[in-house]
Amino acid sequence: MALFKKKNYIRINPNREINTQDKVNKPYVPDNMWAKCPNCKKAIYSKNLGDEKVCTHCGYCFRIGARERVCLTVDKDSFEEWDENLTTKDPIKFPDYPEKIAKLQEQTGLKDAIVTGKASISNQEVVIGVMDTNFIMGSMGTVVGEKITKVFERAQELTLPVVLFTASGGARMQEGIFSLMQMAKISAAVKRHSNAGLFYITVLTDPTTGGVTASFAMQGDIILAEPQALIGFAGRRVIEQTIKQELPEDFQRAEFLLKHGFVDKIVPRNELPLALGHLLSLHNSKEAETK
Repeated sequence: MALFKKKNYIRINPNREINTQDKVNKPYVPDNMWAKCPNCKKAIYSKNLGDEKVCTHCGYCFRIGARERVCLTVDKDSFEEWDENLTTKDPIKFPDYPEKIAKLQEQTGLKDAIVTGKASISNQEVVIGVMDTNFIMGSMGTVVGEKITKVFERAQELTLPVVLFTASGGARMQEGIFSLMQMAKISAAVKRHSNAGLFYITVLTDPTTGGVTASFAMQGDIILAEPQALIGFAGRRVIEQTIKQELPEDFQRAEFLLKHGFVDKIVPRNELPLALGHLLSLHNSKEAETK
């Protein structure tokens, strides 16, 4: 039955010479040429995302690094970074934690999950903090807590408003109870800053969850959010299993929170510098009138 006879495999010599001319003539597609939107699942030509990294189909704002955010938001050459060399001391001696931190510091160029400093936005002087999900998902450990606390303390000394961009998976488990303590520590600093009559704006970006949402993310005088940003405390699946009900499709999205009064306004990424500058100028003009 030659019809069903198994054909021999073609042997390929791994040491054979490759014709470099054929390699040059073959079509070549570079990496990262296309991106898939996490929200609408559509493919986007990477160059069409622009510097703002916004989906051209649904307006979803892709996650960006802290330094990218600073460049997009503040006036050119106005940013003065604070506490850039502050690093964790591994308070509970979590296994392999120092090695993980060192690796991420090399990969991201950051010492931890937040960049803080002083800058100006639309010529309005401000103290700014930007969280970065590239560093252990923006989780809040002792360094993040200390740097944000210093943001409010130094802003109070300089009588300046604070703008804080939140992006976090919540508390950092590798630092245990010390991570959870940052919620109270930062909240106390926010209150002192508020008691001094100073202005605080939070911008909720994707994702803002866990202990960050449960503390300083929701304590701003004005709370802004980017379109389609995931904002919540516990995960959707945990809540559904607890209450034994199916949640709405847009649950924990910025638009859902706006509808239910947890967010003051949703602002597209390319409009944020103008919106922040306008709010800061309004606050500064009112402050000048009272003086």
